This record gives sequence, structure tokens and C-alpha cells, in this order.
Amino acid sequence: MSDWRRAGNLAPARTAWNRPAALKWPAPPGAPRAPAAAQTPRRGLEALRAIRWRHLVVLAALIAYPFVATPFFTFQIGGQALTLGLIALSLTFLAGYGGMVSLAQMTVAGIAGYAYAVLATSSAAVSLHWPWWVAALLAIPIATVAATLIGWLAVRTEGIYTIMITLAVGMAFYYLCVQNYSIFNGWAGIQAVRAPEAFGIYWRDPLPFYFLALGCALAGYLLVKYVARAPFGMALQGIRDNPRRMAALGFNVTAHRIAAYALAGFLAAIGGLLLIWYNALIAPGSIGTTALINILVIAVLGGFGHPVGPFIGATIFVLLQNFAIDMVDRERFNLVIGGVFLLIVLFSPDGLLGWWRRLQRRFETAQERSDPRAGR
Repeated sequence: MSDWRRAGNLAPARTAWNRPAALKWPAPPGAPRAPAAAQTPRRGLEALRAIRWRHLVVLAALIAYPFVATPFFTFQIGGQALTLGLIALSLTFLAGYGGMVSLAQMTVAGIAGYAYAVLATSSAAVSLHWPWWVAALLAIPIATVAATLIGWLAVRTEGIYTIMITLAVGMAFYYLCVQNYSIFNGWAGIQAVRAPEAFGIYWRDPLPFYFLALGCALAGYLLVKYVARAPFGMALQGIRDNPRRMAALGFNVTAHRIAAYALAGFLAAIGGLLLIWYNALIAPGSIGTTALINILVIAVLGGFGHPVGPFIGATIFVLLQNFAIDMVDRERFNLVIGGVFLLIVLFSPDGLLGWWRRLQRRFETAQERSDPRAGR
């Protein structure tokens, strides 16, 4: 098994007898099921039981963070990390739960950003100056439909070919934005994009933007956790492990994969709106090759195995982006990121979360050896 496949959590098919209980094959579409009204409360109780004290501590720390941090750390570090983490979460969902590595997630975010910039208020002559909420409500489905079309193309391939197709789509949109001036304004992009102003709050200010990004990131995290335990998510994980068997059971493999792209596109679209409000502009440079690869780096840094991974990776990425230039030239920042990425792939293919879990297992094993009664 290659390091790249291990880094993407793209494990080979596992047999039914060694599959964890939480990942048993879902029932075929024609099999009898419990009523939906009975399943919903059960999933809600399972979600509540899954909450641990550490989750509450992390949530309290995230809420208290902007009140003890400076505006720079609140906006430049916290807000940006949550925004990039949400876009990387869409890739984590595709790769970790669907086994599909897409390099077009930043492209989808860019489509949402450009759609909002054209529909809302900006410096571009083509701007329609519609209310921000109308522009946002239209930009999200536009980007989601684009993600669905990208998925419709990409699901017909596997492995490196999926990566190449999504990269080709991303580069095609990049050059379209560079060469088109009537809508995208060429290389300069669309400047002075105004962020929302509602309830007497300008949402680009450090504190409001942080809580807006935190709310969106938390909603995206909970959505992925819920979908992963829902029948669709279980079927998607079964397709990841053994698509032929799932097709034999009656599941439409192609439809499930396209739906996964649509859901991932929805998450990336929301992240794209946050990103354009954060930067107050959208330009081809923000959706170029470097930006596409950065989302992959963020997802791999944190690990594809858990939805919290992309937010950990985004935090480390943003910290390096802001402070590594104090140690190296700005032109060599990509060399630092590449070195960190290489170390993660070589020594912890499942990201920092995987490294932390291995440490936990070693600690538990050491405790059991020192106290044999602990393992009983």
C-alpha cells in the first residue's frame, strides 16, 4: 500500500468478518427498515451520548478565544483557519468517507465567491448590487450545482485519474477567470466586495466574523458527523471499501458518489462565501494551483479520518503562513509547507490525528502492562 493511499485513508476493501460494528454493510434498498420517525430520535440519542467532556472544553475554549486574543489573532488566525478548515472539510468528507480525492474544492469555493461578487455590491462594473442575503442564497446553489457537475465527470474514474480530472477542471476555471474581463475582470479580479451588514453588525469586523466562521464550521462539522452515521453515509463508506459488492446489493454507486460531491460542494460554497468576506475580494490567484494544493495539504495535515482533522490542519497551516516568513523568505514559504507535508506523509500518513491516536494506544498499552488488572 502506497503512502499516498494511506494518507488519504483509502483503505482496500475489508471483508465483512473484520469490519467494525459501526461500519457493517447497510441493508439493501429493498430490505425492510424501521420507521423514519423511530430512527430519528435514536440517532439524536446516539449523538448526545457521543458528546464527551473534552468536546465541551474545546467548545468553551473556542468561544472564549476571541475575548482573550488580539484582533489580529481573532481575525487573521482564528477566522481564516475556520474558513479554510471548512473548505478542507469538504475534501475530508469526499476522501475519508467516499474514497475520492478531489482537487477542485477550492474551485467550487471560488465559484461561490465569484457568483457572490457579481450578484452583490463590489467595485466591478458588472456587479448587480443585489442585497447580500439574496446573493448568498443564489451563490451557494450555483456552486453546489457546479460541484455536482464536477462529480458527474469525476466519478467515472478512480485513483490518480480522479485527481487529474478535478485538477484539470480547477485549472480550466482558473484560466477562464484570468482571460475573461467582461465578468471576472481578468487577473485583477473583483475588488471591494462588501461583507454583510445586518442587525447593526458589520460581519467583517474581527469578533463578528470569527463567530460567524465558528458557527458555520461547527454546523459543517455536525453535518458531516450526522451524515456519516446516516444510511447514506454508511452506504457511501461501503462503496468506498467495496463498490462492486454495494452495487450487487442494489445500491446505485454512481448516484451516491455524485451526491457526495454535491454535499461536499455545499460545504465548500459556504467556505467560499466566508473567504470572500474575509478577503473583501476574489481574484484568480485565490483559486490557482497553489490554492488547490493548499486545501489538500490542510486536509492531509490534520488527517482524513475525522471531521476535526481539517480544522487542526488549517490552524497549523495559517500559523505557518503568518509566522514562518519570519524565519524564511516569503518566496520560500511553499518549501516549508512542502517539507511539513512530506514529513506527515512519511511518518504519519493518517495525519496529526493518527499520530495522536497512536500515542494514546501506546499510553494505554503501557498502563495495561504496568497494571494487569486495568486490561480486565
